Amino acid sequence: MKSEKVLLAHGSGGRLTRDLIEKIIVPVFDNSELGRLGDTSALSETGNRMVMTTDSYVVTPLFFPGGDIGKLAVCGTVNDLATAGAKPVALSVGFIIEEGFSFESLEKILLSMKKTADSVPVPLITGDTKVVEKGRGDGVYVNTTGIGTVPDGIDLTPERIEPGDVVLINGPVGSHEASIICARNDFTLGGEIKSDCAPLYSLMESVLGAVPDVKCARDPTRGGIVSVLAELVESSGYGVTLDEEKIPVLEQVDSVCEILGMDPFMMANEGKMLIIVSDEKAGACLEAMRSVPGFKESIPIGNVHAGKARLTLKTPYGTNRVLTMPIGNQLPRIC
Repeated sequence: MKSEKVLLAHGSGGRLTRDLIEKIIVPVFDNSELGRLGDTSALSETGNRMVMTTDSYVVTPLFFPGGDIGKLAVCGTVNDLATAGAKPVALSVGFIIEEGFSFESLEKILLSMKKTADSVPVPLITGDTKVVEKGRGDGVYVNTTGIGTVPDGIDLTPERIEPGDVVLINGPVGSHEASIICARNDFTLGGEIKSDCAPLYSLMESVLGAVPDVKCARDPTRGGIVSVLAELVESSGYGVTLDEEKIPVLEQVDSVCEILGMDPFMMANEGKMLIIVSDEKAGACLEAMRSVPGFKESIPIGNVHAGKARLTLKTPYGTNRVLTMPIGNQLPRIC
């Protein structure tokens, strides 16, 4: 932590974010659940196997093709619960609204949250609203907290990853960040790129119904699949090799990356789940993923192996390129 102030890069999901969490935040609260740095924390004292997660959303623009800050907030929290295999039980929401923000826009956000929550379904049962002076809030910020229950026998943790496991994903990567880039800068590029923003509880419900012993699941938001998999490599102690030719990227997203010099594998997603499963169960897992509407493009993109714990990319030229967790983010305020 060389800087004495918070930088934009500290919110990127990369190495600086991890440093901020591990070196500044975790030591203050100092408990075993928080220290695991998962997307959820267990509430064992309740007598039930429950998990809880919270997240804040500062995306700009507030409305973008495929979603808005309200839909994003619900999806992001539901998907964090889904990484633990949890059924969402309840959500809370906190709004920080800038003076002068229109009721029309606020109503659109609220209705979007309601529609998305109903589709899961999960009730939004409590919340809070604060208003700050004009020029202090950039429209509206949203915080959501979610509580979910985990069925007996489900244990989705990096510690269960083993050599020979397969890495699966439920569709093309990079669409959310590409959508935000185009909306923010009025890029058209011959067609609209829509965010992949979607709740993924139904996907994980299908997967765990077919293969309860899935090893691990993570939603690759900030920093994309590279950031998430580099973190899993670090946690598990095993290497992961991705096949570049198998990782799906939409043509328009690829065009944005070529023009701006960005890497689609490091771009944020808001409707994707990386699932790690044993090789012998990968077929059944893929079938379950593809059976869920919208996820027919689910595909294996890599494998776990013994040896040096690093993330590598097998290129179309037969070479292997080492991928490291990004220090910052390619684009700030994408969620």
